[in-house]
Amino acid sequence: MRVRELWFRLRRAEKYASSRKSRRLELIECHWIAYRYFELDNGNPVPLMLGFGPAMLAFTEIRWWHWASFVILVLVFLALDLGVLHRRAREVRFKEALAWTAVCFFSAMIFAWTLVPVRGKGEAIDFVQGYLIELSLSMDNVFVIALIFQFFGVPRQYQHRVLFWGIIGALFMRGAMIGIGTELIHSYEWVLYVFGIFLVITGTKMLVADQTEEVRPDQNPVVRIVRRYFPVTAHYEGQKFFTWHEGRRMLTPLALVLVMVESTDLVFALDSIPAIFGVTTNPFIVFTSNVFAILGLRSLYFVLAGAIAYFEHLKFGLAIVLIFIGFKLLIVDWVKIPSTVSLLIVASIIAASVISSILSVRRKQAAARNQSSSPIE
Repeated sequence: MRVRELWFRLRRAEKYASSRKSRRLELIECHWIAYRYFELDNGNPVPLMLGFGPAMLAFTEIRWWHWASFVILVLVFLALDLGVLHRRAREVRFKEALAWTAVCFFSAMIFAWTLVPVRGKGEAIDFVQGYLIELSLSMDNVFVIALIFQFFGVPRQYQHRVLFWGIIGALFMRGAMIGIGTELIHSYEWVLYVFGIFLVITGTKMLVADQTEEVRPDQNPVVRIVRRYFPVTAHYEGQKFFTWHEGRRMLTPLALVLVMVESTDLVFALDSIPAIFGVTTNPFIVFTSNVFAILGLRSLYFVLAGAIAYFEHLKFGLAIVLIFIGFKLLIVDWVKIPSTVSLLIVASIIAASVISSILSVRRKQAAARNQSSSPIE
């Protein structure tokens, strides 16, 4: 039996083992079927080996040190960002933000490329799809953050610091939520149906919700609790979150902004975490795709904050994506949508919503110019 044929038989074994059974049972079935195939090679068993390239007969198992290495790299990147690149408060320019957005995006794609020989093309596609969903939801989050900054009048040179510590908090919150979600799914499979129903309801609400409704940070319950129990200064104290005033330690308005950003991200995480579990239940893929999307949120804000009007239809696209992922979870026992097809559907919906938004804005601008240039009777 040729190596290529053995490879394709192993791929078929993996597809067979990708049903919604427990993870341990999936691995046992996959390896048992693959071993049975290889045992037929002239009566001589071919052992499973770890390696790279098309002749690889098994994938690398994700161990604790893979998690630790990834987290350490992320922390080093964040320390370099705050301790070296933005040690002093300054305004982030558009070109710099655009460059960092491109760096974050291509870093995610390089990570997906490295997954192919290590974990297979299927998990690499799941990562890209999860990253795309999380990045799109982050774009919606960017617009809310822009309204928060505008409401509190945050100077542009301090916005990067708020976003940085907001990302740190988001990483811890989402890591905890992913861990809890993974344990629930492995213990109770019906939780995926709950996620599916929740996503369909959330997407439907986004479609029918009043798009003109304003964000009111002053009515946020978390901010109101903080104001009640902690003294807050009337003015900003540079980029400080805490300060001393008349012998008392007080919060600055910048700390309130940080609390508001963190609470907003928590609300968005309630949508994004079930959505990514609709793509894959692999905790490593779920976590890494979330991290890459969150890391790009900071620079993405400075790119898109001034172009909110150009994404007026994005919310509708995100709503359709959430509904699609929800239905995908609900029908998985009867219809299994391939990862490649799912990725194309999600990418097409998001791209269509962005393009339609840009065309809509240009039509409105053209109509306004024509109206202003028409002679007054």
